[in-house]
Amino acid sequence: MASLRDIRRRIKSTENMQKITKAMKAVSAAKMRKAQEAVISARPYAKRIRGVMGRIAAASGSVNDPLLAVREPKKVAYVIITGDQGLCGGFNSNVINMANKTMKSDSAEVSLIAVGRKSRDFFRRTGYKIDAEYIGLGNDIKYSTAREINSIIVNKYSAAEYDAVYLVYSQFVNILVQNPVVMKLLPADAPTDAPAAEGEGQAQKANYIFEPDSPQQVLAQLMPTYLENAIYQGLLESKAGEQSARMTAMENSTKSAGDIIDSLTLSMNRARQAAITSEISEIVGGAAALE
Repeated sequence: MASLRDIRRRIKSTENMQKITKAMKAVSAAKMRKAQEAVISARPYAKRIRGVMGRIAAASGSVNDPLLAVREPKKVAYVIITGDQGLCGGFNSNVINMANKTMKSDSAEVSLIAVGRKSRDFFRRTGYKIDAEYIGLGNDIKYSTAREINSIIVNKYSAAEYDAVYLVYSQFVNILVQNPVVMKLLPADAPTDAPAAEGEGQAQKANYIFEPDSPQQVLAQLMPTYLENAIYQGLLESKAGEQSARMTAMENSTKSAGDIIDSLTLSMNRARQAAITSEISEIVGGAAALE
């Protein structure tokens, strides 16, 4: 059995760790609320632009746009979004495992755009080709980051350096649930599940007059915006999920530390009782020997 000094030392160190995890939980909770508000605020615009994209694509018919060109997927790029830090349970590993599983099943030549230090470090060790990396984005996700990532993939796709592009991120569902998803970015498919605008029926959706530009010029302006928004939404979803996972992990760690402290306290009390009983036995034995 460990000595009383060792048990007290372990209790003290566990209490210090519990204070740290409790403070980290509070910080993550504040960051999570801010990130969650950003996700919820951005979702209506993402849904709306998806609807506009679907209706215009349906109304324009066959349009010759380089981002709609479908080629045999010989070279495929994956934009993988993780966090820069750990201590968030299985959040990062779930996204990495999803991406790794998808890429291993892909027979094409694979390139990566790593967003987050965790994805960059993991796939650098596994030997994948990383065309670009974005780390240290912080808690305030900027739209310029999504625009820069989109510029890379659009230029490379238009130059036929990529035949397909996929976005891998963790979708924020609620505080306890974050689902890793793989979303196809290019070649861009016209969204078919987008709802019509209020008061707009099926017949009206395909009846558009494009002035002064042609449908091809409209789509040329709309497509990059649509893709930028999809990437930006993925960044926001990932950040909200990361903070939620970290808050949950720190809450569980705080509870586990409390259970360990209770167990160590019980062991300390038993050790103290055993020591007292031993001392009493020695005193009684010594007194009996003097009689």
